[in-house]
Amino acid sequence: MDDASSASKGNADAGSMPTSHQQRSSGSGPLQPPAVATVASIARPHGHELPFVTPSSYLRPRPSSSAARKMPEKPASPLDKDQIQGLRSIRDFLKVRTSYDVLPLSFRLIVLDNDLLIKKSLNILIQNAIVSAPLWDSHNSKFAGLLTATDYINVIQYYCQFPDEMHKLEQFRLSSLRDIEKAIGASPLETVSVNPMRPLYEACRRMLKTRARRIPLVDVDDETGREMVVSVITQYRILKFIAVNNEHNTVLLKKSLREIGLGTYKNLATAKMNDSVLNVVDMMVKQNISCVPVVDAHNHLLNVFEAVDIIPCIKGGAYEELSSSVGEALCMRPDDSPGIYTCSPEDRLDSIFDTVRKSRVHRLIVVDDDNRLVGVISLSDILKYVLLHGEEDDINEP
Repeated sequence: MDDASSASKGNADAGSMPTSHQQRSSGSGPLQPPAVATVASIARPHGHELPFVTPSSYLRPRPSSSAARKMPEKPASPLDKDQIQGLRSIRDFLKVRTSYDVLPLSFRLIVLDNDLLIKKSLNILIQNAIVSAPLWDSHNSKFAGLLTATDYINVIQYYCQFPDEMHKLEQFRLSSLRDIEKAIGASPLETVSVNPMRPLYEACRRMLKTRARRIPLVDVDDETGREMVVSVITQYRILKFIAVNNEHNTVLLKKSLREIGLGTYKNLATAKMNDSVLNVVDMMVKQNISCVPVVDAHNHLLNVFEAVDIIPCIKGGAYEELSSSVGEALCMRPDDSPGIYTCSPEDRLDSIFDTVRKSRVHRLIVVDDDNRLVGVISLSDILKYVLLHGEEDDINEP
């Protein structure tokens, strides 16, 4: 694995003859070549062996030390073959289906004008039980980005860094979000989109590249040439689309989560029920994460605080609620909240897809037999594994 050390050893081999390959002339017959012809041995009178290679030795082909030590590849087991076949079939499926295919027969889309006050946009999200919405630039008749809970977190960060500007927040419009992002050094508003008639595989790759959890579908009107926001698809909807339409392929994914190394298990951010919401928000921003597991003093999992839990806390512009505890914020969740889903490191990927097929899952929390926190598996982790595992290309390719 360490190429530098392998190269160093190979150069050392070229510098002197291996002891095991040194031979003396005995007069009883011609010298026999060594088993592995790394360098040539030149016959000299007894006691005058060449300690170094001769110039002609450099002209002879010589296998590298790393190649000589390379072990034969272990044949793939039936389990490995099924796993590879299942992943390839799912990728082929994503390449022939479009993003439009993922949409339900009937759906509602709420698009917010860029001139809308941030405070009013928050109320619209809450009233319609949604956590994101496409933005529209009515002045230029074009798609202007996607409003998510992260943008409200940026507003909170702005409030914390510039408390004297608090009175101006009431007048901030959605078009002001870019100015807020620049002021606090946050990532710009998500503007990535995809044409609904492009392969679904392309939408998945763009989501992974930009680390977006949802992507708007934007088409162009043939007559006017103007953009049209068709809908927004999420990672959950894509994975459910796979689970529902590819059960014959997902059942082949029988390797455990531990075997495939799915999820995050080190340096996990956690919170307690009595921690303030503001502290948790700060933790999410610094570690660039969308959720924080809530545990007790013994690391037993109690709940999960998500980025979308911020929205009810600042309803109506009441930023003072950020000083409330995590436990109080979790009590503000709607009654139809999906709750948390747990799994063990020994659960298989096919069972995860079965859960996604039956339930509204946003992430899975890995726990041990005593319900202690072990790790976190995001939908991005699952999507990345399905699309990229075993592929030679990388995530930055289109």
